Amino acid sequence: MTLTVDYYFAPQSPWTYLGHASFAAMAQQANATVRLWPVDLGQVFPVSGGLPLGKRAPQRQAYRLVELQRYSDYLQVPLNLHPLHFPVSGDAASRLIIATDTQCGSAPAMKLAGAVLAAVWAQERDIADQAVLAQLLQECGLAADLLANAHSQAVQERYDACTQAAIEAGVFGSPSYVIDGEIFWGQDRLEFVQRKLLPVERRLQG
Repeated sequence: MTLTVDYYFAPQSPWTYLGHASFAAMAQQANATVRLWPVDLGQVFPVSGGLPLGKRAPQRQAYRLVELQRYSDYLQVPLNLHPLHFPVSGDAASRLIIATDTQCGSAPAMKLAGAVLAAVWAQERDIADQAVLAQLLQECGLAADLLANAHSQAVQERYDACTQAAIEAGVFGSPSYVIDGEIFWGQDRLEFVQRKLLPVERRLQG
């Protein structure tokens, strides 16, 4: 049986970045269908009780940096703790990922999402800049006209719908993976995602 994973994420999230490649490989190994749901955390947090980074207690902000470095080292995924262009709005990138998903399918959209995440956290690039987004499309081998399509009303409506779907699903942070209504929050829950997607014998073979 093929399972479907609803992948809720913000394209400027470092935790999403750290887990994206592993999740993509895991889903491919399990032959799972991935539905991409880019979300506006600025709309999710007021409902879920979350706080923007700058409003969190200093202790939490400090520990976040410790954990990011730990996971970057452990996963061997390069990450700048203080990227040049962060905080940054993820809206334009989210709409571009949605436009790509709509016109090209989930695989190209997953590839673009990975490129966007790496642009923020490993490459010191501004994903709110249209020129940077155009470059990322080119680097992913995607059509340049997707950038214009990302500004359409239909794409904005889907972005709003993705955010509302996240709220209704009980999602409160990025990344969140939802399988059969069960939420797995954070890239550090990917082992449990794998257990949900793959029988024991296939995990051992992998």
